[in-house]
Amino acid sequence: MLQSLLSSPKANILEQSLTAASLRHKVVSNNIANVNTPGFKKSEVAFEHLLKDALGSSKLAMANTNEKHISNSSSPVNITPAINTIGDTSMRTDGNNVDIDIEMAELAKNNIYYNSVAQMLSRHFSGLKSVIKEGNG
Repeated sequence: MLQSLLSSPKANILEQSLTAASLRHKVVSNNIANVNTPGFKKSEVAFEHLLKDALGSSKLAMANTNEKHISNSSSPVNITPAINTIGDTSMRTDGNNVDIDIEMAELAKNNIYYNSVAQMLSRHFSGLKSVIKEGNG
C-alpha cells in the first residue's frame, strides 16, 4: 500500500523530470566548457516533447483506495531523455557552434525548471505525509 503511494504516476513523472534536468545541466555545462574548443559541436537534451508524447499516448493510472473500485492497470510512463548533438550549424570559422549567451540562458532556464519540479515533488510528498498523519489521527 505504502509503496503504491510513493511510486505514484505523478511522483514517477516528477522523478524522471528531475533526472532529465540534471542531465541537461551536465550537457549545457559541457557546452559552456567547450565554448573555445575548435570544431566542438554543442549537444541538447530532448525530454519535454518525449514526455508530452508519452502522456498523450498512455493513460495515467487511477488510485484505488478501495478494493471494490474498478482497476485501471496502466503501466507507468518511462521516458529516457535523449542527447542530440547539433552538428549542422557553425557559429565561427573554427567550426564551433556554441553561443555562450544562449547556453547561459539555457542553464538559467534549466535551473528554474529543476527547482520548480523539485518543489512540486516536495509538495506531493508533503501531501502524502499529511494524509498519513490524518489517518493515524
